[in-house]
Amino acid sequence: MHNHKSLLAEKIHESFSSVLPVALIVLFLCFTLTPISGDMLMTFAMGAVMLVVGMGMFTLGTELAMTPMGEYVGAQMTKSRKILSIIFISLFVGMMITISEPDLQVLAEQVPNIPNLVLVWSVAAGVGAFLVISMLRILFRIQLRYLLWIFYLIVFVLAFIVDPSFQAVAFDSGGVTTGPMTVPFIMALGIGVASIRSDKEASGDSFGLVALCSVGPILAVLLLGILYPTGEAAYTPEVYAVPSDSREMVKLFLENFPHFIKEVTMALLPIIVFFFVYQMFHSRIGKDTLLRILVGVFFTYIGLVLFLTGANVGFMPAGKAIGAAMGGFDMNWIVIPIGMIIGYFIVAAEPAVHILKKQVEEITAGAIPAKALVMAMGFGVAASVGIGMIRALTGISIFWFLIPGYAIALALTLFVPPIFTSIAFDSGGVASGTMTATFLLPFTMGVCEAAGGNISTDAFGVVAMVAMTPLIAIQILGLVYKIRLLKQEKKEPVIYGDDEIIDLLA
Repeated sequence: MHNHKSLLAEKIHESFSSVLPVALIVLFLCFTLTPISGDMLMTFAMGAVMLVVGMGMFTLGTELAMTPMGEYVGAQMTKSRKILSIIFISLFVGMMITISEPDLQVLAEQVPNIPNLVLVWSVAAGVGAFLVISMLRILFRIQLRYLLWIFYLIVFVLAFIVDPSFQAVAFDSGGVTTGPMTVPFIMALGIGVASIRSDKEASGDSFGLVALCSVGPILAVLLLGILYPTGEAAYTPEVYAVPSDSREMVKLFLENFPHFIKEVTMALLPIIVFFFVYQMFHSRIGKDTLLRILVGVFFTYIGLVLFLTGANVGFMPAGKAIGAAMGGFDMNWIVIPIGMIIGYFIVAAEPAVHILKKQVEEITAGAIPAKALVMAMGFGVAASVGIGMIRALTGISIFWFLIPGYAIALALTLFVPPIFTSIAFDSGGVASGTMTATFLLPFTMGVCEAAGGNISTDAFGVVAMVAMTPLIAIQILGLVYKIRLLKQEKKEPVIYGDDEIIDLLA
């Protein structure tokens, strides 16, 4: 217990360092350019505290429970060597995790003419199918870049056929479904499956599952947009409650707790039940490990409830109000550099980013430093938010950015070490998480509304941009590392395997 306390203190300190820059930027804006009511500011501050504690508990819980569970299932599933069993379990797990993802329900409400259940099950089937493809890719040692080229080509062909009102929503769905519950479990599955292989490329191939699972939802929404009668996929702006005093603020948070308790229960329960049933029919884990996992589940549960409540109740209204105030300025272009600064720092406040950077450091034995990875993601997200602000102010089509962006990202796959491609495309799904949905999207919507734009086509799509730019930034990081490798190779020409490449990149 004492060990858990010290670990929790360490995690909370890490999350405080991640959330503090975003909170300070928002407070600076509130006291200078975009004043907001004292009640909203107080609610934001309370939300920030809940984010810090919640993220700390969530990351600790993930280390103790979600990651070991995913690795165990992945390893046991692969040991059977039964392809049909692997296909069935992957499809089932992918669909089950996706259906339980809270943000998917939000997406379903914004797509008209398609029944919610049809959309949810279609997106879930898309994620499940691509999780199957991801598992088979690891087992049969298929390079990720080939699959990415094929599937993104299909995505863009369909995107030109579908009604324009579905385009931004479809690309946003790829980020929405890879949330804080999905990412740690799916990434751990990949590590478990790859651990059975003994070849040198196995560690690099353990990444890439989130990358492919992000494609499934995009294809699902695009196909539904073609099959169902078209209509305006208008985002209905939510009316945020702002308390009038401190007592009302406490009441507001308490009233929202049951909603997020239910959401997190629905998200966690299927995974927990599946894991315990699965291990009963395979090699059972020891009591100490089981107890550790149960403690981890507790931390994950409480942490995610606190984080989601703080983000949705505290950050959403502030983001919308600040965006609306800045979008109404005569010189509203100022929102572009300010949005970029917020984007750079906000990526570090995403819970799943902490999971990704930890796994990258462990798998590569520190060859790819977490600091360099987060910095590259920060620059990528900064660029994406800047582009999002330009779109919100001008109404430029998202395709003017997505097509060249993905073309550059896919072209880079031909030149960078495969492990960087896998991590880069994983990072796209990881970066576009809860903080993007609860702060950046309302912020962009506020700017768009104040500037007189169309929310469904001009504000929607910021999640897609956040998911795209890290693909380029991290592969550029990989290109820099590769140049270092080539310079070293010139001094002493040797043919390197993937493990040697990782060693040389350190």
